[in-house]
This record gives sequence, C-alpha cells and structure tokens, in this order.
Amino acid sequence: MSTTVQPASTAVPAGPRTIWDIDPAHSQVGFTVKHMMISKVRGYFTGISGQLILDDDDLAHSSVEVEIDAASVSTRDDHRDNHLRSAEFFDVEQYPAIVFKSTKVEAKDDDELRISGDLTIHGQTRPIVMDATYQGRGVVPGGGEVIGYEASAKISRRDFKMEFNVPLDSGGVLVGDDVNITIEIEASKQV
Repeated sequence: MSTTVQPASTAVPAGPRTIWDIDPAHSQVGFTVKHMMISKVRGYFTGISGQLILDDDDLAHSSVEVEIDAASVSTRDDHRDNHLRSAEFFDVEQYPAIVFKSTKVEAKDDDELRISGDLTIHGQTRPIVMDATYQGRGVVPGGGEVIGYEASAKISRRDFKMEFNVPLDSGGVLVGDDVNITIEIEASKQV
C-alpha cells in the first residue's frame, strides 16, 4: 500500500537523537553485476529490516544496521535465482542473512553522508564505505514521521568467497567480480 507523504525539506533539521525502523514495504536493496563481460544483470532483495539511529546535532553519533534475507534475492529468472541461493553464491542454507553495521558516519554536506561499516555476506565480513544521500522527511496520514536515504557502494565477490565462474571461449568470464549495490531506505520514526 502506498502512502502520500507531505513534502520534505532538503536538509536534515536539527534535533535530538531519534530511532527509525526500516520499512520493508518501502525499502529495497538492488545490485548489478556484469554478465559475459558485455551486459549487466540487475537484481534485488525483497527481505530487508533494520534500524537507523540519528543524532541530527552531530551525525558522527548516528548509526545504521541493515539485515537482508539472502533467500529473497530476485533477478526475474527462477533458474538463476536458485543458483544464487546455492552454495556457489550466497549459500542461504548456511548463511541466511546479509548484514551491514555502520562503524562511522560522516556528513559530507547537508544532504550527503559517507558511511563506513562492516558488511557480512556468505560468512565473510569486510569493511566497506557507502556514499549516502538524504532523500527527505515527511509525515504520513495519521501523523507518523518517515525519513529516506539512498546509499551505494561497489564490492568484490571474491572478497566474500563467492568465486563461482565459467571462462568464456571468447575470453573473460561469465560473471563479473565487481558488484554495484544500491540501498533505498524509508524508515519510520519510533522514538
């Protein structure tokens, strides 16, 4: 169900530390990876949860934690999705969750953040940096407050021990190593 949000300001207003729960119905994690060295496969995860803790007076005291259900992966191809859930990629039976926990939040300007943190995929934890953009705040009908962010990063599949590949007769490999990740979050204010 879609809700109408009142227009939001473009800058995060100052205020006390607040807690926001990620709304899975209005949030998404997407990714792209090269296929056969010539095109991109796009996919997303539908199972997302987590929490933002925001200190508007000093964003360095803010944090974010996101948990993704690895089995919720979708690339619009059942055969490929089942392969991605297998031990050759995410191994969802053994590693059901993908987790990002921030370790540092830095404000680049009023709307842009640099979020450092630990990403755990396939049982491997690696530090990454995400560039995030504040999307705005609004009030939904009924009075609840929401906030939005979008963040992106590039990771290496090999760093997370997902090394499956097939060499191509024409040179190169079936699946690229670099994966571009985009996280779009809408979160509801709790406290």
